[in-house]
Amino acid sequence: MTVRTRFAPSPTGYMHIGGMRTALFNWLWARHNGGTFILRIDDTDQQRNMDEALGPILRAFKWLGLTWDEGPEIGGPYAPYFQSQRGELYRAAADRLLREGKAYRCFETKEQIDEDRKLAEAEKRPYLSARRSLQLSESEIQKFLVEGRPHVIRFLVPRNQMVVIDDHIRGRVEWDAGLMADPVIMRGDGSPLYNFATVIDDTQMQITHVIRAEEHLSNTPTQVLLHQALGNTLPQFAHIPYVAAPGGKEKLSKRKLAQYRNNASFKKLCDKGDAVFTQIGLSGQAGLDPVMVEFYERVGFLPAGILNGLLRLGWSLDDKTEIFSLDDAVKLFTLDRVVKAPAGFDPDKMVSYQQHWMMQLPLAEKVAGCLPYLEKAGLIASPPTPENREFTARVIAALGDRIRLFSDVLDVAYFFRDEITYDEKEFAKRLAKEGVPALLAGYRDRIAALLDWTVENLEAALKSYCEEQSQSPGTLIHALRISTTGVPIGPGVYECVLLVGRERALTRMDQAVQRVSHQPLPPNP
Repeated sequence: MTVRTRFAPSPTGYMHIGGMRTALFNWLWARHNGGTFILRIDDTDQQRNMDEALGPILRAFKWLGLTWDEGPEIGGPYAPYFQSQRGELYRAAADRLLREGKAYRCFETKEQIDEDRKLAEAEKRPYLSARRSLQLSESEIQKFLVEGRPHVIRFLVPRNQMVVIDDHIRGRVEWDAGLMADPVIMRGDGSPLYNFATVIDDTQMQITHVIRAEEHLSNTPTQVLLHQALGNTLPQFAHIPYVAAPGGKEKLSKRKLAQYRNNASFKKLCDKGDAVFTQIGLSGQAGLDPVMVEFYERVGFLPAGILNGLLRLGWSLDDKTEIFSLDDAVKLFTLDRVVKAPAGFDPDKMVSYQQHWMMQLPLAEKVAGCLPYLEKAGLIASPPTPENREFTARVIAALGDRIRLFSDVLDVAYFFRDEITYDEKEFAKRLAKEGVPALLAGYRDRIAALLDWTVENLEAALKSYCEEQSQSPGTLIHALRISTTGVPIGPGVYECVLLVGRERALTRMDQAVQRVSHQPLPPNP
């Protein structure tokens, strides 16, 4: 058997983390077995979907490197891959079920159905379709059709059987068909309902494994009965656990962003995004948050980090291995390693995977990833000059492991601009103390006389000067860092001074000393 899996999103906006995890599991199972992965677009609900909403979905797949073998933009033997373009297939299947007496035209009104539901509720029994329309003669049905009387097509559930599947993750699952209402398969306007269209598409596209979120488990008995009614070979099912919200057990939802911000890790990631988007001109972009895949692309994550994180949301190889490349995942992925319990979304874990893969990245690739952020923030030329590239490489090399995301380069904007913004609390702590401004001013004059600025020479000058002044080197080091960068942390202080540059470093030290004394700055020489 050639394995054929599919992911069938509805194009409603940015790609959800949970949906992307489901897509990844389908992709991995197909690749692990040398099979085919299909991307199908379930766009039957035209009021809900927008054409432009497909773009973010395709962008997410391409960014992560999850190529599809059949689907949008490339076609395939079972085209079209948009449900909105497959209407003839659904109508033909519905007509067949009608001819075979396995479906019927239902003319019952909404009021009648609501009354039946209320009666079932009052009698504390499951609601079952009354099937009044089955009593109509063929001439009555044709008369109603000529009149244009509103109706739907319902599947006639065979109520004398159990529906059984052996799910790859859930094990044996059973439903009593005698407790199922007759589902609508076609609306009055001739458009199909989800369960019906999915069955037709999965069969026509020869899907062998339906791997999807556990919320679709309730759709399975209806789909199984439809497959049986149409004489189809039943696909194998695997219902994976939902992705749980950070710090909780409910499903991760894009509608509860404000609530998730109560979680410190999630809030930290959101705040990072807010800061980056403001700097690069994306502030106010609705829907772009850590629940969506595109958030991570825009903030500067690597595809390898996100894929590693998605893989570990509900799948494990053992109790110790955390890091997996995509090639590793293809070799090792099996459905029996998917857990049943909800998979908790942990922003800190996503960042840790990202940090690991960023550390493996060559310097040239780090520079290439960081340059667009500097460019969009107006910190370097557009397009970047060779000098921009060379200087950015020096900065990133100095930052080392501090660069976890490509956008982290914006945290050291003080290397790229003339003006400086101080951390006021740290400025007061490190500089606004008796004797410190004079100590900094003296060191400033000492290094101004140095002909050769190197890390070694700057450090030697600081140590000798502090020894002469009977001062702790630490006091001056902190003052030097704040005065030249404005912040209390960063690369080595002497590397920072070199990256800031001689002229700017001396000027900033002058500014800091004058700021403490509230005296006007002397004119630049």
